Amino acid sequence: MQELFKKFSSKKENHIKNLINLHEQGNTVPFIARYRKEQTGGMDENEIREIIEEYQYLLNLKARKDEVLKRIEEKGKLTDKLKDSIIKATTLKEVDDLYAPYKSKRKTKADIARDQGLQPLAEFVKYSDDDNAVYAEGEKHSEMSGISSANEALKMACDIISEEVGHDLEVKNRLREIYSIQGVLTSSLKEKKTGHYEDYYDFKSFIKDLPEHRILAIFRGESQKELKIKISADEEALYSSIASILLKNGVELNTFVIKSIRSAMKRMLEPSIELEIRNELKEKAEKQAIKVFAENLKNLLLTPPVKNRRILGIDPAFRTGCKFAAVDERGILLDYGVIYPTEPQSDYVNSKNTLLEVIKKHNVNIVTIGNGTGSRQTEEFVDKVIQEENLDITYTIISEAGASVYSASSEAAMEFPDLDVTIRGAVSIARRVLDPLAEFVKIDPKSIGVGMYQHDVNQKLLQKTLDEVVEDVVNNVGVDLNTASPSLLKYVAGLNRNIADKIYKMRQEKNKFSSRRDLLKVAGIGEDIFRQCAGFLKIYDGEEPLDKMFIHPESYDFVYSLLSRLNVNVKNANMLSLALKNKNISEIKNKFNVGELTFQDIIENLQKPDLDIRDNVDPLVFKKGILKIEDLKPGMQLTGKISNVVDFGAFVDIGLKNDGLVHISEMAERFIKHPSEVVSVGQTVSAKVIDVDKQRGRISLSLL
Repeated sequence: MQELFKKFSSKKENHIKNLINLHEQGNTVPFIARYRKEQTGGMDENEIREIIEEYQYLLNLKARKDEVLKRIEEKGKLTDKLKDSIIKATTLKEVDDLYAPYKSKRKTKADIARDQGLQPLAEFVKYSDDDNAVYAEGEKHSEMSGISSANEALKMACDIISEEVGHDLEVKNRLREIYSIQGVLTSSLKEKKTGHYEDYYDFKSFIKDLPEHRILAIFRGESQKELKIKISADEEALYSSIASILLKNGVELNTFVIKSIRSAMKRMLEPSIELEIRNELKEKAEKQAIKVFAENLKNLLLTPPVKNRRILGIDPAFRTGCKFAAVDERGILLDYGVIYPTEPQSDYVNSKNTLLEVIKKHNVNIVTIGNGTGSRQTEEFVDKVIQEENLDITYTIISEAGASVYSASSEAAMEFPDLDVTIRGAVSIARRVLDPLAEFVKIDPKSIGVGMYQHDVNQKLLQKTLDEVVEDVVNNVGVDLNTASPSLLKYVAGLNRNIADKIYKMRQEKNKFSSRRDLLKVAGIGEDIFRQCAGFLKIYDGEEPLDKMFIHPESYDFVYSLLSRLNVNVKNANMLSLALKNKNISEIKNKFNVGELTFQDIIENLQKPDLDIRDNVDPLVFKKGILKIEDLKPGMQLTGKISNVVDFGAFVDIGLKNDGLVHISEMAERFIKHPSEVVSVGQTVSAKVIDVDKQRGRISLSLL
């Protein structure tokens, strides 16, 4: 625990202890963050996870130490000094470095030399400055050991010295320093030449200067056998560093020692350090890519819902026609079908009549068009109908990334067993505007289209991180218990897919839940799970008015006692601030044993029961007129929405099939390390057109 206190010295020790205890008791991160603020000092989800991950790392470190100590002891080579070094190690790398000389299950050349009794010869070689004397000693040991010649004996002794140098911790750490300062990565063309990695056919960079997105691109090129990668450092600098360390320790640089150093460099040190650096570079780049992906996903999920609107979603296409689906304010399917306004049918009249019929029949307010094949032509059709009929309707083009994944999923099949998969896609395109969070949770985050290199990174870490992002957003927004899908419910603190399905099934049987306490009737939900999930599941028209707030049932008694004392009703709780004026709040909190942070949360929820964290996020941008790439000219100013943030810039949805790109150099007048310092997914921005490549459909923008 002391290691945790040192690393997180800005936190109070009792808060860290409380957090670990809460974690060990099985409490979820969202529950701890919202309903146990007093115990943790108000830590947020990210802080809580960081401490828990470090705690887990320390547990793994201790387990690894125990395992290594046991294995070395089994080999009969555990000395008091080695044991002390292992116990004092602070990282897994240190432990593995200490274990390295004893790790091999097969006998090394050095082991064979030691078995031949040549360790004393190796010691003599190390501390002699006379090559002739070394050779004479070699003859002596060759006769004693029955080895064919002095040269062979000395060669075997050098194997021992090489291995010792290769495992020397001081040597390893010094070489790591050299690589970190002057190490170079070079890449060149290997076999095939596709042109995808042309920038790296003759590439060279200091390792310390490599940006993360280049690292991932280079490694991808290598995995596809288009690039050859080498990591290196100045060999003389490496040799000189090793030599100086050995000299300091009394070793003489005779011919045999020099040969042993060179051998250790080539056979052990350079390969192992290059592998280390490759792993560290990849890990560093993966973490950055995952971090950017996670931030993009979070901002996308926080896109505000479009409330009280009926929406027509259109999944555009050419030959097979444009599939459409109309949904009501709650996302319930009203109508669906196929129209053929695009080539090859180009049936404008019938398509228009069908569109108008659906719009008028269901009082549609908004049309959403997927940005896939045929998007531009479909937009032209919709815009023409709106203009000709003077309809009071807006429309937007949205990313349809993941719509096909949802269409073929078990979730879609459960919701719409009788619908064709293509129509399900249109439903998704409509619903992801109505309530982005509720719809996007049905799709694997990797398929939503807000990251880069997601297939090149550690998939387990990526999935874990993205799941945590979705979990945080879902629990911070809250979930309507009577409308949520199982895909949404499974992210609620304390729940999983199995219990989510049971909740969904009970809701179908009973029509709706009338109270949070009804959750205890669901098979698999006991008091412990109820405690974790209840505060995040809301009921808006139930028996208990507090059930629609982020007030936990464990606090209901306090809330009603407080309201009674202040003579305030739940329905006019917005008067609480006035009622609390001139009251001894500390006395009230102490009487009911309620902490300051919990008290403030309760008051805020009573005063603003409909507060939604998404209300402060830029809403979707809707259009009333069409924009074509032919309309764009350098200097033109546009309004758009950030659709994706990557290491080298950000993509902006300006209403065209292809998004515009704002390079990182065009984002601010000051130097920025990453685009996320300036923009985020979902943010509305003003930009100026710099360049338009009509042939390739590329638009370069600059932020205003």
